[in-house]
Amino acid sequence: MQDILMIEDEVNIAEAVRFILSREGWQVALHGDGAGAIEAIRHHRPRLLILDLMLPNRSGTEVLADLRADPDAALAGMPVLMLTARGQVGEAAAQADQILSKPFDNADLRAMVRRMLP
Repeated sequence: MQDILMIEDEVNIAEAVRFILSREGWQVALHGDGAGAIEAIRHHRPRLLILDLMLPNRSGTEVLADLRADPDAALAGMPVLMLTARGQVGEAAAQADQILSKPFDNADLRAMVRRMLP
């Protein structure tokens, strides 16, 4: 089991987040698009999902809706931190546990993850 799975298509952002969070001791796995996201979540079974709103092949909102409807209660109830471009919250706010707008401050990211992963 990974501590965190990040689904983000921008490689530079994904690698930077992995570096920042791994320095805090968390294990971070990466997946690059909305296609296969639910399968990646089932495979990694993370304690926290960091999910980008704008993904190729399937939006973060669609991935999150599928996750919340999953028959596996542990998956359906998984904490989700949604990453959005400023002003693009919309439906994501209803189902995500927390939302962080890009660009974000590294300290804000670390603090939010600490609150979500006691």
